[in-house]
Amino acid sequence: MRHRFYNHSHKLLILIAAFIVSMTAARAALETMSFEGKKYITLRSIKSQYGFAKMTLSGSKIELRKSKIKMEFTNGSKVCYMNDLKFGLSSPVRYSGGRLLVSQTDVAKMIDPILKPSFIPNAKSFNTIIIDPGHGGKDAGAVNRYGTEAGYNLKVARTLQAGLRAKGFKVVMTRESDVYLTLKQRVIVANRYPNAIFISIHFNASSRSAARGIETFTLSPVGVAHYGRGLKSSDYTTLSGNHQDSANIALATAIHGRIKERIDGYKVPDRGIKRARFSVLSGINHPAILIEGGFMSNPSEARLIENEKYQSTVATAVFEGIFRYRNALNSRGR
Repeated sequence: MRHRFYNHSHKLLILIAAFIVSMTAARAALETMSFEGKKYITLRSIKSQYGFAKMTLSGSKIELRKSKIKMEFTNGSKVCYMNDLKFGLSSPVRYSGGRLLVSQTDVAKMIDPILKPSFIPNAKSFNTIIIDPGHGGKDAGAVNRYGTEAGYNLKVARTLQAGLRAKGFKVVMTRESDVYLTLKQRVIVANRYPNAIFISIHFNASSRSAARGIETFTLSPVGVAHYGRGLKSSDYTTLSGNHQDSANIALATAIHGRIKERIDGYKVPDRGIKRARFSVLSGINHPAILIEGGFMSNPSEARLIENEKYQSTVATAVFEGIFRYRNALNSRGR
């Protein structure tokens, strides 16, 4: 477990503080540099642009801090932490010409939307939540001694559906029973509805029984590979879901951060927010994420996932994360 810098009541304040940041003050232009054929932004200009009061270097570690927001980078690493919330970067942090550099894509498609969610250009209010319980029917998903992923996905989805409807949201389920839908069918269902967000619910599995933790995926931006593999020529194609890149990461931050807070007592590790080219995300016309609530292949997490209290905790966290995201958008212009 990473060392905790804040007590429990202050964890992940990035998700509160960032959502109310006022950006009315003038900011210096971002300083751009080229490195190995890619565009990068200097960390010193990120510090200035987003009003960080302090930048500290300790070996390969770099920390930016202001008020209750802290960002941590490591030279040569593709991981960034914001108040202990883990994000995967598209490119490693670099050092060149006496300057530390962060990929321009990571600044535009991750840092900026997270720190300024109310300024996301095409983000809009929503009244419909599309819940996608993964797998179903002949596709059971991951299976262990306790049950099937398809069954657990549906249980969490139903709990989330009930809570959202009680608050007046229109809720659309891509499936409401143990039936099989293709990924294309799920996308078609989702795109029928305007003013919506899309949340696909899953539980994970691995050939390594030691693999543990929660993770959340957004669609990889143009020029960013699917998680765990190298770049392909097709990664430079703009997909329907890429029009919501900034909203996707803001939605993921709000929901994943709340899940991390809610399950803290269960000691489930945070594997972070990652980018992938899942078909169910690539064709969606709304802000869309895919959550993985733990590993069914891990003995301890398998028992947790079978526990109805844990299922309800995950559903409640998603519910509360949706409100965090909505409140961020509603702060537009303040």
